[in-house]
Amino acid sequence: MAMVIQQQQQQQRESSSGSINKHQLDNGKYVRYTAEQVEALERVYSECPKPSSLRRQQLIRECPILSNIEPKQIKVWFQNRRCREKQRKEASRLQTVNRKLTAMNKLLMEENDRLQKQVSQLVCENGYMKQQLRTAPATTDASCDSVVTTPQHSLRDANNPAGLLSIAEETLAEFLSKATGTAVDWVQMPGMKPGPDSVGIFAISQSCSGVAARACGLIAEILKDRPSWFRDCRSLEVFTMFPAGNAGTIELLYTQAYAPTTLAPARDFWTLRYTTTLDNGSLVVCERSLSGSGAGPNPASAAQFVRAEMLPSGCLIRPCDGGGSIIHIVDHLNLEAWSVPEVLRPLYESSKVVAQRMTIAALRYVRQIAQETSGEVVYGLGRQPAVLRTFSQRLSRGFNDAVNGFNDDGWSLMTCDGAEDVIIAVNSTKSLSTASNPTNSLAFLGGILCAKASMLLQNVPPALLVRFLREHRSEWADFNVDAYSAASLKAGSYAYPGMRPTRFTGSQIIMPLGHTIEHEELLEVIRLEGHSLAQEDAFVSRDIHLLQICSGVDENAVGACSELVFAPIDEMFPDDGPLLPSGFRIIPLDSKTPDTPDTLTAHRTLDLTSSLEVGPATNPAAGDSSSCHHTRSVLTIAFQFPFESNLQDNVATMARQYVRSVISSVQRVAMAICPSGLSPTLGPKLSPGSPEALTLAHWICQSYSYHLGAELLRSDSVGGDSVLKNLWQHSDAILCCSLKSMPVFIFANQAGLDMLETTLVALQDITLDKIFDESGRKALCADFAKLMQQGFTYLPAGICMSTMGRHVSYEQAVAWKVLAPEDNTVHCLAFSFINWSFV
Repeated sequence: MAMVIQQQQQQQRESSSGSINKHQLDNGKYVRYTAEQVEALERVYSECPKPSSLRRQQLIRECPILSNIEPKQIKVWFQNRRCREKQRKEASRLQTVNRKLTAMNKLLMEENDRLQKQVSQLVCENGYMKQQLRTAPATTDASCDSVVTTPQHSLRDANNPAGLLSIAEETLAEFLSKATGTAVDWVQMPGMKPGPDSVGIFAISQSCSGVAARACGLIAEILKDRPSWFRDCRSLEVFTMFPAGNAGTIELLYTQAYAPTTLAPARDFWTLRYTTTLDNGSLVVCERSLSGSGAGPNPASAAQFVRAEMLPSGCLIRPCDGGGSIIHIVDHLNLEAWSVPEVLRPLYESSKVVAQRMTIAALRYVRQIAQETSGEVVYGLGRQPAVLRTFSQRLSRGFNDAVNGFNDDGWSLMTCDGAEDVIIAVNSTKSLSTASNPTNSLAFLGGILCAKASMLLQNVPPALLVRFLREHRSEWADFNVDAYSAASLKAGSYAYPGMRPTRFTGSQIIMPLGHTIEHEELLEVIRLEGHSLAQEDAFVSRDIHLLQICSGVDENAVGACSELVFAPIDEMFPDDGPLLPSGFRIIPLDSKTPDTPDTLTAHRTLDLTSSLEVGPATNPAAGDSSSCHHTRSVLTIAFQFPFESNLQDNVATMARQYVRSVISSVQRVAMAICPSGLSPTLGPKLSPGSPEALTLAHWICQSYSYHLGAELLRSDSVGGDSVLKNLWQHSDAILCCSLKSMPVFIFANQAGLDMLETTLVALQDITLDKIFDESGRKALCADFAKLMQQGFTYLPAGICMSTMGRHVSYEQAVAWKVLAPEDNTVHCLAFSFINWSFV
């Protein structure tokens, strides 16, 4: 130990470069290592930085040039070498952090200057308004219009290069006013604090048309290949491109974006993109929508999309002192929220979602590429980072394709009566054979079948639910269904329904492959251990391997969706192996806000059944004190199954039953993991294919006959399971609402959903007061006592409102109590709107 301390003291007096190239002889003097000795030691160090005592002795024996050096000296040399390497890495890290902090400080100073200018501008406007109010209180200043204007440019302006250049220059000016100016009222993204380890500085719009997000980050370059980093981008096609000034280019683009759930249509964009260099050397890529009907390469497929608007957006890349670049990213979109059910509108009106899905994703992707290139990212199973990134993209894209089911991809819905809670789509044109192996056993399959469904979750943390589904697969998955999907990857596999029975041992082994920089997405291989139940195959392994991505497990990430997507793979795990992704996606919606005075008034007006509530008395005027803590999210489930042509119906039946069992398991899990103090609500509680819906259908018809002395359905249509089908197809709009202080709808037939222009999932978020106009609410309140006393009442002709804001007229409405036969208690209220039509 004294020898080591003496060596370290000597190192402090001499240069670090010479200290590791000397060794001490018996007389206490230091002698330099020869170049050959240093080279031999460096070779060993590159293979093993910390050799054992036996390895050091072996080194002396194998290298004659080291024979005059004692083992202790060899040990000290390796200690010093490791210390020097550690110091070098630490110095490099500190230099990198210093450069980041310097650039971040510059960004913060610029942001501070921008805010000061904004404050000065607001002070001037405030003083001007006060002066105007004193001198001419009756007049209104028309000069205070918003500085954010987005004129619509028709295709007439785009018919010539001069018109496009004019639009491009205007887009550039508006984009720069958002990226570095005060054109948008920016606020810091919740939970995203700037720092040396953060990706950048993020902000979202507080009040402007559309939804917008902005980011400032430290990166070297940004890719215009949007599908590579934007998982929701289905395709991007450049229709035309021509040069502009300052070595710039103008492009006309058609972009398609996936819908995140089965409850909403996909979006597309027809945009102009302008790339140019500013006088200060900065590079600008800005983009905006063009009005018109640019339908893309396939006008027929464009019918499945809603045309969204991209307001001036893009990126500004500025050279940074000390290397690298500073980039400002602005994403400003109008996603046409009117075209989706009301329950989903917060998703399309949230700047936080745009920030997570686009703005932050762009910076994270570029940072990921930079660290992979520098070798800072280590992946498992000897895979190259680019290969594993491709796997993640293929899983995400395959899942999005299954959820959306575009016609131009070959998807079509199987024949159904519309009363199914699980959607079955089939693709007979999709082949899973790979380019390198066209004789893959999947090539002979009849096609792909997808079973998918969406449901509303309330008070269930998405990140917690996905973590549970990932870690406890046996709680919801059927091992034999996984085995059926996996068997399709192997030649000579067992085909449904003649598969050999297999027992799942319950063991799930998670083998990490890699993760993104901030661990927001994990890529892993799952091995499920199974054994055959057949005696002749008792010792044959039936293990199943799944490739899986898991994202959104951070509960503090605002606006991020949580996903668990997986696909069976061959145990050899080839790079170009076929993938058939299935999984879950949970999209959080904005939390419900406390009641406003207007909604409190509505609560008082329609507090029809507060006296019927079971439990402690509540003050309806006080509202729900915990409503601000309630969280809502939409869960989308999609499972894909390969099938042979002669087994399509069998596989469809199996898939529908399996997805229903998964939904039931997820509901049970959600009840178990719901935070204490909150009551989880899962929907749809009464999906048309469920036993509960069948029971309710019988109660509705029986109660109608009991109270009104007439038949709601024909007498030959109320037996067995047919009652639900006939009620679902009834021409009158039939709706049921709960008996609560604020009645909400829990069930509707197809006509009822059409009248309200909604879905079964969104139905449970619609309160009774939202569908009636003022006269309708007064009529209902006036007859409510009669309804509760005699069990039914007739409402006169009137007008109600759909969720899309359209007026609906009806000739007459009937309301009656739905009784539960077991104890003759009131289960809910039913309404039938007769001869309804849109005004």
